Amino acid sequence: MQEKRRYKRVNADMKLTISSIFQQDNLRIKDIDAPIKIIDISKDGIGFISSSILPLNFYFNANLNFGSDDSELYCVVKIIRCEPITAEEFHYGCQFVGRAAELDAILAQFDNE
Repeated sequence: MQEKRRYKRVNADMKLTISSIFQQDNLRIKDIDAPIKIIDISKDGIGFISSSILPLNFYFNANLNFGSDDSELYCVVKIIRCEPITAEEFHYGCQFVGRAAELDAILAQFDNE
């Protein structure tokens, strides 16, 4: 199968918790407490696994840590894809929609490796 992604994906092992998600029309869902395990990252987005069912086309704020306290970066991510893995786990694909310039520089390094 031919790879159609624009940017190279790199395996990642990061964890974070989604506490709330929102849509652009100010619809917000709070107190979700959805633990997620990020499995890959690219210049365009992240892939993660969660046991929570999350709605498509919603956004969440993410705090990504690349291994040290000074490499903690904030971004906004949009959930664009969901596929069941098992009855209890789902694989999500998300796209970065707002990110700091520092994150662009870190992700560009991944794309050049």
